[in-house]
Order: sequence, then structure tokens, then C-alpha cells
Amino acid sequence: MAEYGKIQKSKADEKFRPSVKLDAELEQELAEALGDASLADLLEEEETADQQEASSAPQHTPEGVHHGKVLAVQGDDIFVDLPGKRQGLLPASQYADDPLPEVGQQVEFTIQGFDRNDGLLILSRQGAVMAATWENLEAGQTVEGKVTGHNKGGLELSINGIDAFMPISQIEQFHVDELEGYLNQKLACRVVEADLDSGKLVVSRRELLDIEAKQKAEELLEALEPGQNISGTVKTIMPYGAFVDIGGIDGLLHVSDMSYTRIDKPEDMVSVGEQVDVVVLQVDHETKRISLGLKQALADPWSEATNKWTVGEVVTGRVVRLAPFGAFVELEPGVDGLVPISELSHERRVHHPRELLAEGDTVSIRVLSIDQAARRISLSIKQAGQDPWMGASVRWPEGSVAQGRVTRTADFGAFVELAPGVEGLVHISELGDGYIRSVSDALRDGDAVTAKVLTVDEDARRISLSIKGLAESPEYTGSENVQQSPPKKDKKAKRPRKGGLD
Repeated sequence: MAEYGKIQKSKADEKFRPSVKLDAELEQELAEALGDASLADLLEEEETADQQEASSAPQHTPEGVHHGKVLAVQGDDIFVDLPGKRQGLLPASQYADDPLPEVGQQVEFTIQGFDRNDGLLILSRQGAVMAATWENLEAGQTVEGKVTGHNKGGLELSINGIDAFMPISQIEQFHVDELEGYLNQKLACRVVEADLDSGKLVVSRRELLDIEAKQKAEELLEALEPGQNISGTVKTIMPYGAFVDIGGIDGLLHVSDMSYTRIDKPEDMVSVGEQVDVVVLQVDHETKRISLGLKQALADPWSEATNKWTVGEVVTGRVVRLAPFGAFVELEPGVDGLVPISELSHERRVHHPRELLAEGDTVSIRVLSIDQAARRISLSIKQAGQDPWMGASVRWPEGSVAQGRVTRTADFGAFVELAPGVEGLVHISELGDGYIRSVSDALRDGDAVTAKVLTVDEDARRISLSIKGLAESPEYTGSENVQQSPPKKDKKAKRPRKGGLD
């Protein structure tokens, strides 16, 4: 921009000239006082001096902003008394949306130029958009124009009588397809290119919007605190979550914070462009990272767990996940309970839950325990049905003969299944009358067994059996136990010595 003392006034400047002549010596006084300094520098020095005289703690105004007292309001002109016995002219048009200042009122302004003809500083209200002329237009300046037309490339504007063009990419922060709606609107914009020789004036509204958005984002970041509820728009979706625009700044909504239920993909919960209500979980002002939660804005399904379910009751649920140690069953969305592998079945020994269950199965379960604070519920499938041990002492009274099949062997004996879910133990000492070195010498898995019932303890779920005591049982008919394979020979049995007798 040219120095203020060298500005060549155009016809567009005529409206800034006062309708009355003031001190004719003011221009000469200003020229002598300025020297190599600018008007703004000189005025700022005198303002500082005045403030220091008025107070030991001088006032501070934004850089380039000054203040003065209104002397008079005449038509479209506001005359302002400035420090150092100088005067300036402020256009009344810059108060179009606000009441005009009154005589004696302090106003803030920026210096836009100097009118040598009338000896007045040309002022602009702080924050107002300056009226544009070719002589004062330069890149980066904020101006206001009216949309007069459009073409496929963008908008045509009139800025204080000067034709300007705004490319379609510079209208909004997003892509614009329809331009008809901008006709006759007044838009604040920023000068991108001003070439007086070619008469080319290019402006951008998007630059102002970007600056405004950045300022709002910084203010928002400073105001954000964990626990706040805020609305936002889903911007992008990634495998690990979604980024949500909460007002010019993005926060991460992690997939684990989307729902109390287990979800596989973020797309199952949110979609791009969707408005969501979220809770601020964490704010890192240094890295500008924000963590958001969607499920935290909803009621916690665990909060009423002890009221919804009671220990001992039988309910239904859906199997949602299988693990080597058990099955997770969903009682309702967001509340899962665990069925330990030992609580899956009475009837058989289970090595993995998939032997009996599949994800998606609906099952009946009994509630064993509830720990609401730890968010844990223990469940049982085998206890939800009839207990096969119930009435065992009646079905297999002591002294009776029972039949079954060996399910497994141990060093101390063989387990015999008498009925699904009910096993009895034949201790190694009860396998036969003679000495038996190993259980496998007498019985193997799958062997059919007939044995005498020695004792029955329903509470402890134990039945003791005996094969050698069969002869003493009145119910025994003399049938022999069946084995799938012959017993192993005792490797320690003595052999006759070659060529002689023992």
C-alpha cells in the first residue's frame, strides 16, 4: 500500500470528505510532525503519553487500534477528536447495524489514510469493513461486496463500484454446486489479487471463513473439559473409530466407546454426516487431541443389574462369544454374563464350549452371582435344568447293583457313568479280590461295568462302587464285567529258568 501522504484520491473518496472546512494549517502541521514516521506510529506515541498522564496503569488496545472522542455527527460524517489536537473523519455508514455514537462518546478506530485537501485523517471503525478504492486495495485486505451475477466458475461482485470475481472454490469451506442463492447478498471477503493495470480483482470468502473457524476452534479447545456433553457431525470413519467435528475441531470416537455392546465395525453404529451427541472423555491441549464417547451419553445398562436379575433365578440369553474357559451370554444389550466351562453340562465332560454351543444360540441359564461394581455376572447352564443327581440315593441305593461304562481312569480308580451327568468311582482297591498294580490292568475307557453301590452322597455328588463286592450283593446274577480289551500281563511275573525247575 502507498504511504498515506502519497495517496491519490479518486472519485470514490469524495464521500469521505467533510462538508465543512476545518483548520487549514492542520495539513502543514501533520506534514511537519510526521517526518519519516507513519500516522499510526505518531498517533500511538501521543496516545501512550496521554494515557500515562491519566493513569499509572495505561490502557492497552489491539495493535493498530486507537481511540478518540466524538466531536460532531453531521449527515454521513462523524468527526473525531484525536490525541495531539488532531481530527479525523469516520463514515457513519459503518454503523449501519448499530446506533450512531453520541457527541463526547469514546470510539475505537483504525487509520486508513490522510486527506490533504481537508487536513483530516480518514478513519475506519474497528472491525468494520473498509470501503474499497483501487488506490487502497491490496492482497489480504478485508472488503465487502454485493453479488451481482455468477457463471460456472464463481460469483461476480461489485465492491464499492469495482467489479470483482470470487472463484467457486473460494465461496465456502465446502464444495458449492448451486450459485443462484448468493445473488444480491452482501459478502465479506478477502482480497487475493488486485491489479489496477488490468482491472483484475479476485477475492475469497473462504479465507475469512477459515480464519473464523480456526479462531472458534481454538476458543472451543480452551473451553473443553472432560465430562462435557457436546454435539458433533461424523466426519470420517476408520477401522478403529470415527472422527467427529465438534465445531471446527475433530475429536476421536473410538470403537470401544461407541456402545456398551460389542461391535465389530464402527459403521454398525455411525455413518458419515450423522449428527451425534457425545461426551468429552479427554482433552490434550498440547497435542490438540480430544477423546469422545458415545455410549457415555447413554444410560448404563449395568446401573440396574441388581434390580433386573436376582441370584438363583432362571433366565434366557443369547450366546455372543465362546472362549476356552467358558461362554459369554448376553442377558440384554450391554450386559453379558459368563458361563464357566464347568457349568455347561451335567452329562459330559466338556473340553471347549464349542462342543455344546455356537454363537447366536439362545439358552436358559441360572444366575449364580452378580457383582454390579465389577460388572460381572456368573451363570450356569447345567443348573438351569433338572439336576441328574436329584434322587440318586433312591435310584442307586446302597448295596444295590448298578451298571455303567468307564468314562476315564486315574491312578486311584475308574470313573463309571451310571446315567448322563452321574458318575461313580470304583477305587483301585475295589477292582478285584487279588492285587491290582494299575487300574488300566483291570479297566479301560469305554468298558462296560457292573458294580455294587457302596455309598451315595447326593450333596457331595459322590457314589462309591465296588466290583469285588459283587458276590456279596443279593441282586448279583453272576454276570461278568465286559472289557473292550484284555488286561495287560504283569511284566514282573516269574518265568521258569532254562534247563531246570523253580
